[in-house]
Amino acid sequence: MNEDKPTASQIIALKEHKMKLSRRDLLTRGAALTGATVVGSTISTPSSAASSLTDNGVRYKDWEQSYSGGSLDVEPLEPGLPGKHYQPVVVPNGGAIPFRIIDGVKVFHMIVEPVAHEFTPGMDADMWGYNGRVNASIIEAVEGERIRIYVTNKLDVPTTVHWHGLYLPNGMDGVAGVTQPVIKPGETFKYEWTLRQFGTFMYHAHYDTMTQEAMGLTGMFIVHPRNPQPEDQVDRDFVLLMNEYKLEPGTRRVDPNEMTDFNVLTLNGRAFPGTDPLTIKQNQRVRVRIGNLSAMDHHPFHIHGYRFKVTATDGERIPASAQWPETSVLVAVGQTREIEFIADAPGDWIAHCHMTHHTMTQMGHGLTNMMGMDIKGLMPQVNNAIGGGYMPMGEKGMYDMAFMQMDMPENSRPMAGVPLQYGKGTMGGLFTIFKVREELSGYDDPGWYKHPKGTVASLAKGSELRKDGIKV
Repeated sequence: MNEDKPTASQIIALKEHKMKLSRRDLLTRGAALTGATVVGSTISTPSSAASSLTDNGVRYKDWEQSYSGGSLDVEPLEPGLPGKHYQPVVVPNGGAIPFRIIDGVKVFHMIVEPVAHEFTPGMDADMWGYNGRVNASIIEAVEGERIRIYVTNKLDVPTTVHWHGLYLPNGMDGVAGVTQPVIKPGETFKYEWTLRQFGTFMYHAHYDTMTQEAMGLTGMFIVHPRNPQPEDQVDRDFVLLMNEYKLEPGTRRVDPNEMTDFNVLTLNGRAFPGTDPLTIKQNQRVRVRIGNLSAMDHHPFHIHGYRFKVTATDGERIPASAQWPETSVLVAVGQTREIEFIADAPGDWIAHCHMTHHTMTQMGHGLTNMMGMDIKGLMPQVNNAIGGGYMPMGEKGMYDMAFMQMDMPENSRPMAGVPLQYGKGTMGGLFTIFKVREELSGYDDPGWYKHPKGTVASLAKGSELRKDGIKV
């Protein structure tokens, strides 16, 4: 990174009065060739849509002309290039699907295929994914350009792809039997349309949806603005997709029939400690694009040490005057949210779903509650009866698992006991770490934060207790 380059937060004020050419101006140039106009960040025609928004001849107040992107008959703009027209997003544990430009169209090739997937070290599963990844292959494009996506099915069952939240022709919507035939094994289908919006979106299978999403067929779809405004510009732009799975210890197949008892909670297909940290230089402006394609659960995503602004919902940018502060943002199933903050406080700040069971992996929900029980006399009797190897979990909560050596079933990991900077931790699952540093030579994992002297919680000394009148 160029150390002399100002951060996004430093240049926003300077740019606000210099932006002569707006996104609306650029898109209007392309739309003018077809007689269309621009509404907000979408291209539409002014007549037919407006007339439909009337009640006894009176137009609804404060309603837009179109809620589906407007006219399909728009002139595509030139394809956008990374580093030139947009800043590529950062995908922890994942990456963008490559593209090529053919006759002014941006062309992608998605491959739906079986994937040997690692949720976290020591726990693997045989799943389905896109281009060799589970939940972590993204499509990255630019507002106004025309895209063509080839989808090759290398599974032994049919599939389709639905482009979740995107404006497109009905026949490109990807719903098996309704808008298209299925993509049979060995077939390649073509999806093509012009992007008339920008924001954070998703994609997923839409044939035997319960099974295919549960096997891993989900991803994120990022559309960058054609002409970024100052409020669009950040220094670090991360993408996180939340999912949940059921994987019984000792097995390698997730259970697509599960409805409530999910035991592997993931970010971009990975569970902590297998999640890559989000590395940031101090005082950079950060955007986190969060999607949720879990089967059944909403997730309140919480970041320690910071408040942030909710800046976009389901691909729609929120005006600055309407953005609101949070420390946890609730992302429901099928939704996306964008949050932003200035990373001014250095340290290792954890981020996780605040549903506490979602920060565990392979939880033993079916076990008897042993909290507070004295089971010393019980254990020898049970082990004599079954031939040994029995250790009940939970008589002291996660303490048992973090600090006692236990034999684990094959292809599983303990719910706790991950080695951390100050000992073993008791969290996992839908959990990661924002690593904010004063100085960075790159964005690789910088290791654990070196706390300044006197800034770490520590064991209280007797002299300190006496001085402050604390009796224990």
